[in-house]
Amino acid sequence: MSQSPAPAPRRPAIVTALCAATLAVTGLTGAAPPAEPAPRAAALPYQDPSLPVAHRVGDLLSRMTLDDKLGQMTQIEKDSLVPRSDLATHRIGSVLSGGDSTVSPNNAQTWADTYDSLQRTALGTPLGIPVIYGIDAVHGHNAVRGATIFPHNIGLGATRDPALVQRIGRAVAEEMAGTGIDWDFAPCLCVARDDRWGRTYESFGEKPELPTSMATFVTGLQGPTLGADPASVLATAKHYIGDGGTTGGVDQGNTQLTEAELRAVHLPPFQEAVRRGVGSVMLSYSSWNGIRSHAHKYLVTDVLKGELGLTGFVVSDWAAVDQLDGQSGFTGAEIATAVNAGVDMVMVPYDYKKFLTLLRGEVSAGRISQARVDDANRRILTKKFQLGLFERPLTDRSYTSGVGSAAHRAIAREAVRESQVLLKNDGGILPLAKGAKLFVAGKSADDIGNQSGGWTVGWQGRSGPVTEGTTILQGIRAAVTDPATVTHDRYGNGIDGSYTAAVAVVGETPYAEGRGDRPNGMGLDQEDLSTLARLKASGVPVVVVLVSGRPLDIAAQLPDWKALLAAWLPGTEGNGVSDVLFGDHAPTGKLPMTWMRSASQQPINDGDGKSPLFPYGHGLTYGATPDPDPDPEPTPSACTAQFRTIASWSGGYQAEVTVKNTGTGPLTGWNVAWDLGGSTVSSLWNGSLTVSAGRATVRNTAHNGALSPGATAAFGFTANGPTGTPATQCAGS
Repeated sequence: MSQSPAPAPRRPAIVTALCAATLAVTGLTGAAPPAEPAPRAAALPYQDPSLPVAHRVGDLLSRMTLDDKLGQMTQIEKDSLVPRSDLATHRIGSVLSGGDSTVSPNNAQTWADTYDSLQRTALGTPLGIPVIYGIDAVHGHNAVRGATIFPHNIGLGATRDPALVQRIGRAVAEEMAGTGIDWDFAPCLCVARDDRWGRTYESFGEKPELPTSMATFVTGLQGPTLGADPASVLATAKHYIGDGGTTGGVDQGNTQLTEAELRAVHLPPFQEAVRRGVGSVMLSYSSWNGIRSHAHKYLVTDVLKGELGLTGFVVSDWAAVDQLDGQSGFTGAEIATAVNAGVDMVMVPYDYKKFLTLLRGEVSAGRISQARVDDANRRILTKKFQLGLFERPLTDRSYTSGVGSAAHRAIAREAVRESQVLLKNDGGILPLAKGAKLFVAGKSADDIGNQSGGWTVGWQGRSGPVTEGTTILQGIRAAVTDPATVTHDRYGNGIDGSYTAAVAVVGETPYAEGRGDRPNGMGLDQEDLSTLARLKASGVPVVVVLVSGRPLDIAAQLPDWKALLAAWLPGTEGNGVSDVLFGDHAPTGKLPMTWMRSASQQPINDGDGKSPLFPYGHGLTYGATPDPDPDPEPTPSACTAQFRTIASWSGGYQAEVTVKNTGTGPLTGWNVAWDLGGSTVSSLWNGSLTVSAGRATVRNTAHNGALSPGATAAFGFTANGPTGTPATQCAGS
């Protein structure tokens, strides 16, 4: 094995044998002795990077003991390793840092040192198999203080900009590479269908085409080919499947849908992630019609691995296998159920000794076959080889100084301003004049923790100065001509009628799953209501900037506000909000969720017949008519519609229709018609359906009607009845 680095390597090129020799000197080895130093050329086939990955995997598998293989299927929290040498003793294949797991001091350098120390311990085993280290970098490398924190997914969905999301994925990968960590538990590709759910902010949107389009994050993290990019990081599509569709929006609840509905709404984003070569898929805690995902062999093995063709591996969620029988503590039966369902790696995360004992017992008893163990190992090892961990196991320190870099923060600021959704602008009060006298109030005006939300330097996040960045207030003061014209009081005290406008930055405080569920109301808290009342009493026009992880119940207060800007959870670059408030950039964001009139409407989604306060896809801009027709009536023009069957099953199928503008001028709308041939459409997304005399007509929605010459848009549907390829007719305007 050559010691020369590959072009722009992710980590310094260093052969496993030399790592083992270093371990012997530094005393960082585990209980198992390090391998003897090998010659500079690869001594064994699996150590030879010139060989095909499949050949290397096969050779390594042939040399592994059962304990080696079971260790590869085990993922543990780094802080549970007592003593640290247990990593080598038990041949552990993967380590993770949970939401509240940290290092001291919390900076990129310490994270990199921690990673390298763990990796050196793993490399001290006889076969020198590196660990793969996972973390929830869900909106930036958010466990690391000083990292760039991007908008949460709900805000990125509002941008409708898949290319931007891919660039964000690349930036996250580079910051992760600077700490050595090589596996990201992201992106979340859930389709949130009930805003009471505490993970709504992790969803790109309520309709499947929006999260599907944002699967570009996978390519951003991994690169075009896993391991070929200098900062390639393994991506994880999560949480498979249906976690956004549980009854009542209950976290870890039960998704009650027909198979056709599950496939139509919740499967498409995972299909796209697999098409993009996603390296791993994490299962959901939730159930589908009473059967937990971690126990569902049909969904995991037959659909995900078989039908969709996942070549990566499946990982459980945190202690999720332990939940299968509803009792605390692992049992062999739970482990066998999960592994046989298709789980390749179990996120234990703490009691790894008991877990390994039980797993070994299930294999020895024949309840888990050796073939299933080998399949799991083959999938895991393939990704380790593809990532280049055997050749480049340690942190590439050239990336470490880039954590929280100005270049990455510039991308985050761009994402913030693209995510802003202007919902109301009476009298054109926005944009604000930079010379205006302004009063800024609200609990989230000067709070980097509130504007970043959950999963920010801690699992649930917290209010206050949790990391470095620019608050919304700081962004406002930086944008105005004279910062002295901006007065700030969190509670609105001291305002009088001399101000041009009052900017109230209100909304939710940080939360993550579990604590974020809101079954008993979705309105503003008492502090916000009191602050808003003080501002209203002054007679000064009120501009509300809403910081939240979902639409909130604000219909009763809306008449008191001259403008409403949905800022979502923008992250560390609050100046992206002020970019829009002052008109340096006009708002372009569109709602990724339907905005309820009241919480009693939940669940409310586009096309369900309920009357929203603001519809899916709504978003104003400056200098435009406030309420354009969301469904312009097309007139004949040049377009084509290509019909493609995506999947079929007994009695039904799923199809996608791609509309293309084949003319020389732009289209502002389109419709597609075809004969149903005895089928009935059961669900449809990204379009508006009418059926007459056995003929279906689908019109564009508000956000996909405009097509420049050569541009395309797509809609999809599921149907009951025979599949086929009908002749389609397309008309545009």
